[in-house]
Amino acid sequence: MPAGKGRGESNPGRACVEKTMAMLCRLREVPRHLLVCEKSNFGHDKSRHRHLVETHYHNYRVSFLIPECGILSKELKDLVMDSGPYYFVKDLPLHELIAHEFINTFVKKGACYALTYNTNIDEDNTAALLPNGKLILSLDKDTYEETGLQGRPSQYSGRKTMKFIVSIDLMDLSSKLDSKKYERISWAFKEKKPLKFDFLLAWHPTGAEGSAMMSYFSSYRIQEHQPKIVLSTMTDVQCPVLQSGELRGQPEAACSAQELFEWLGAVFSNATLNNEPDNFISTYCCPQPSTVVAKAYLCTITGFILPEKIRLLLEQLCRYFDEPKLAPWVTLSVQGFADSPVSWRENEHGFRKGGEHLYNFVVFSNRDYWLQLAVGANDDCPP
Repeated sequence: MPAGKGRGESNPGRACVEKTMAMLCRLREVPRHLLVCEKSNFGHDKSRHRHLVETHYHNYRVSFLIPECGILSKELKDLVMDSGPYYFVKDLPLHELIAHEFINTFVKKGACYALTYNTNIDEDNTAALLPNGKLILSLDKDTYEETGLQGRPSQYSGRKTMKFIVSIDLMDLSSKLDSKKYERISWAFKEKKPLKFDFLLAWHPTGAEGSAMMSYFSSYRIQEHQPKIVLSTMTDVQCPVLQSGELRGQPEAACSAQELFEWLGAVFSNATLNNEPDNFISTYCCPQPSTVVAKAYLCTITGFILPEKIRLLLEQLCRYFDEPKLAPWVTLSVQGFADSPVSWRENEHGFRKGGEHLYNFVVFSNRDYWLQLAVGANDDCPP
């Protein structure tokens, strides 16, 4: 009897239809997304704007939009141009990040950030260094068992645990260099399971700048980079009408925070917003009520951007309204790296179908602000 023929043979046409239907069903499955919106004022004692910025460590893109603006102020432009540098190190052994000299030179003398580059959080081993001195590892099951380190199962592993999270406190480790714990971790990274990654690195020193990363890692392939900056002026832009006290919006009076969030996504994606009948790419249009502004200034910064730089940008945008302006509001949007092991603080982050973790400030002329925090399916509720 020829191969593939005989008892139990399935109908090829029916099998094809079933596969197609199954694929369509999967495409219809929309993963859970969380969007948290809140309002406050920059002058309030309990305002948490600074904390939220400073604890979102690994930032990939920063964008701000200023309606009724054609030219950027010198203060804002200087901050934008000073948003770097950061460094790319090829094949850096992980044990270099737990070295006593590295900890003393960078971790203890400022805020040091590191993130593995071109690694997929849901498939590969990944690592991130946080400014509090925590080294976070997301390891597959085999690597985790080979290192012999203590950790916990990833909360996004599903029924069968395939990923593990290891947290190493470098500040604590550096105070006990002759301890068995340090010897065990050092041995694991140097001999038992040597791990190498391509890393993005950045450092915000406290006080006078000491040693530079370029010279410290000169024995490896290291490159200094500046973020990519795109400045553009848009004309005749249809913008949502907002009222700072109406987070949920008001029919025929003001748009909601969620409507603004969706509109910003379209603007940052350069989508056409006129909803013309022959446009088969996008049928989205500006929410109502809206107003047309003659000009709007859009700035986008892409790279490895430190929270300290973003905080200065936010503070300068707040001061934008110190003098009377036509703009009723401005926005600052920040996107995190999709494959970072953490989102905010040490909250575990996963990818699944998007990997998004981002936040957006809407700054009003009276110093009120809206804060929008969004995460994807494999994340806890934003802080």
